[in-house]
Formats: sequence, C-alpha cells, structure tokens
Amino acid sequence: MSTEQPVGGSGRGRSGMFRTKTVEQSIQDTEEPEHALRKDLSSLDLTVFGVGVVIGTGIFVLTGKVAKQNAGPSVALAFVLAGIVCGLAALCYAEFASTVPVAGSAYTFSYASLGELPAWIIGWDLILELALGCAVVSVGWSGYIRSLMDNAGWHLPGPLTGPHHGDFGFDLLACVLVLVLTGILVAGMKLSSRVTAVVVAVKVTVVLIVIIVGSFFITGANYEPFIPPSQSAEGGRGIAAPLVQLMSGFTPSHFGVMGIFTAAAVVFFAFIGFDIVATAAEETRNPQRDVPRGILGSLAICTVLYVAVSIVVTGMQKYTELSTDAPLADAFKASGHPFWAGLISFGAAVGLTSVCMILLLGQSRVFFAMSRDGLLPRFFSTVHPRYGTPYRSTILLGVVVAVVAGFTSIDVLAELVNIGTLFAFVVVAIGVIILRRTRPDLPRAFRTPFVPAVPVLSVLASLWLMLNLPAETWVRFALWMALGVVLYFVYGRRYSRISGAPHRPEPPKV
Repeated sequence: MSTEQPVGGSGRGRSGMFRTKTVEQSIQDTEEPEHALRKDLSSLDLTVFGVGVVIGTGIFVLTGKVAKQNAGPSVALAFVLAGIVCGLAALCYAEFASTVPVAGSAYTFSYASLGELPAWIIGWDLILELALGCAVVSVGWSGYIRSLMDNAGWHLPGPLTGPHHGDFGFDLLACVLVLVLTGILVAGMKLSSRVTAVVVAVKVTVVLIVIIVGSFFITGANYEPFIPPSQSAEGGRGIAAPLVQLMSGFTPSHFGVMGIFTAAAVVFFAFIGFDIVATAAEETRNPQRDVPRGILGSLAICTVLYVAVSIVVTGMQKYTELSTDAPLADAFKASGHPFWAGLISFGAAVGLTSVCMILLLGQSRVFFAMSRDGLLPRFFSTVHPRYGTPYRSTILLGVVVAVVAGFTSIDVLAELVNIGTLFAFVVVAIGVIILRRTRPDLPRAFRTPFVPAVPVLSVLASLWLMLNLPAETWVRFALWMALGVVLYFVYGRRYSRISGAPHRPEPPKV
C-alpha cells in the first residue's frame, strides 16, 4: 500500500473550511490504480440510466396520490413546472459534468467551486437523498409485487408487508430487492448497464401501453374541472404546513393554482435521477460529449412521458377516485380491464428495480468520491481488483438502505428526498457562476446558455419548490445537515487530503 501525500488546493483559504480542490487535481485522482473506476459507459448507456431512474415512482406511485390530494387533472401542469425547474438545473449539471468528469456529481462540483465545507454538506445531503429515494422506491416496488401476488392468490403475512397506519411491520420484499441489486452493482458497471437496459425497455413499453391503450378509455367529464376549486386543507397547520404558508400567513388549501405548485414540489421526486447521470461521468468513455447528452436527453424523454401519462390516467378515472398505491393499474381495473392492469403491475414492478439500482449506484459513487478525498475513511474508496467497482461503499450503503426500506413508509420520506435534491440544484447553479469567474480558462465541452441568468432562475425556481414543502421536512433536513457539519469538524476536516495534515492509515486489506 502506497503512502498518501496531501494534495494541493487552489490556494483560496488552504487551511480553512473553504479551501477548494482544483479541477486538475480531481481528474488526477481518478488515475490512482487502487481508486480508479473503469470507463465502460457510452452516451446511450447514460441516457438509458437517466430514463431508467427517472421513469419510476413519479408515474407508478405518486401520480394518483398527488392528483387526488393536491391538483386533480392539473397534475399534468405540475409535471410541466417540475420539468422546467429540472431543465434549468440540467443545463448547469451538463456544464459541470463535462468540465469536471469525476464521480461525485454535485459534491465534486462544489469542491471545485465553493470549497470543502460546502462540498461536504452537499455530499452529506446527496447520501441522504439517494438512500431515502431508494428506500421509497423499493417500498413502491413491494406494493406492486404484493398486488401481483394477491391476484395470483398468494398473500404475505401482514407483519412482513411493512408498517401501516402506525402498526409495526417489516417490508421483506423491499429489503430483499435492495440486497439483490447491491450484489449486481458490486459485480460491475457493465453488468449493471445491461440489466438496466433490459429493465428500461420493459418499463418504457409499459408506459407507452398506458398512454396508447389508456387513451381509448378516456372520459372527457373526468377532466372537469381541470383545475379544481381551492379547498381548505385539513392537517396543514403548524409544522406540517408548507414553509411558504408559515412565512406569508396565507390560508392553507388544496387544489386551485396553489395546489399545482404544491403538487409540483411533490412530483418533483419523479424527476430525481437525471443528476445521477453526472455521478457516472468518471465511468464514461467520452464524458465531455456523452454526459451532457445523457442528462438532457433523458430529462426531455421523461418529461414528455410524464405529462402524457398523467393526462391519460386522470382522464380514465375521476381524480377523486384514483388509488394512491398503484394508480395506473387500479385505473385500468376500474375501467373493467384487469388484463392491462396486471400487465402494468408487472411492468411497474420490473421498472422500479432500475430506479432502485441507479439510486444505489449514485449514492455509492458520492460516498466513494468523499472517501477518496479523505472526508470519509479511505478504506471505502478502494475498488474491487476484479470488477473495478467501489465494492466496500456499495455493500455498506446497500445494507443500510435495505434495513431502512424495511421499516419506512413512502409518505414520510418522499418530501425529505425532494428537499435534498432541490438543495443540490441550488448549490450546482451557484457553482457554475463562481467557476465561470474563478476559472474562465477551463475547457468546457458544454456551456450553460445565458449565464448568469439561467443559473439564477434555477436557484429561484428550486427555492420556490422548497418553500412549498412542509416545515417539518425543513426541520428534518436541518437536523441531518447539522449532524453532517458535526461529522465534518470531527473527522472530515482533520483527514481531508488537501488539509496538509498527516494521512490516517487505512485498515489492513481483507
């Protein structure tokens, strides 16, 4: 094992919390044999990854809940709004990922532009976002599998189906799914991309079936009113109310125009994933060209599919009657077409597996990048000698997520994942502006248009959606961030590779 040497920062506050790591040093670190990831991916692989992770819970799980509780048929407009916010952020991600093609996504970008403490905070945020996102999706997958099992006359014991209405339970299926996908990720990126390609093909086929077949069962009366009149919200007071409500004092309500904004803040969860394409930049053969294509292409495809599906589903069944567990399948059941319902349940179950796998992939790459920089133990940044994957961090995080998935409810975690992602969008947009000023000399294969206007709009749009999330979500998020700051000062700042401090030895290899 080689002896580690501290690496140089950019000179801005070298001994402080805002020392930056140069882009050149970040790229150089990817060439260390024991910590180098294999470059196996193309632009098609990245687009498939993007579609694979974005098309999932938003269509198969959240559509019915948001239409029924927040927006009615105008949930389609909520998807458009969320897509616009993501599009602004995607332009910023595309520039950064083509300029700094290193694992870690927003964490790595922040390290190069904002400094070490902001980078740590955003990395800590991404770990939470992707872990909880995977847990939420695996719970949704479990619901579809149980629906298929029920149709076949097989029933899991209640305590093994997860917690319901405050009762104790463990979601066995969700836990097993995460563990199996962890094994696939350890076995190699090429295998993961092949599995994802097959799964995405099935999933997109199912989505197209929903759009084409479902369009024949649309009843125009179900769209009336397209934007339901505003109604007083129940239970939306105190810390459970949106933060913007507490700040401005307006009366809480569902539906109406404000219901569309509230719905956009929730369905935003459906778009989480295009940013994960950036975490795979280091494993891409031509990242300067392929990563922007993967990010922007996958987001465009998914936005069109989301809007089309939401229009079809709310036209098939009155929004007040939509299911919040399996809305697509149940809409076909309500229309008297159980065959299509069964096919959709199968496709949804298959499709959600790719979402879980790519969320696990993104999480392990962020953890790996932080470990390689010394902000987390370097033990976790060693790649597998045969498979070329960060197997230690992948196994650790996979086990943790599997346990979380077994004991969590989808309603509790979706909003917490959203605020984490939106926070990352804010940081990346600010980072684009800063790096343009501090390093105008860097080669940029893709340039965000209309800087600083587009990044500023991205920040404002992301903040607006964040304000529409409940105050309790902000509290949970703040507590997680506070814990991260404590860990940074206890460990990360001391053992950071650019700190100039003696490197902490790695444990013996096993």
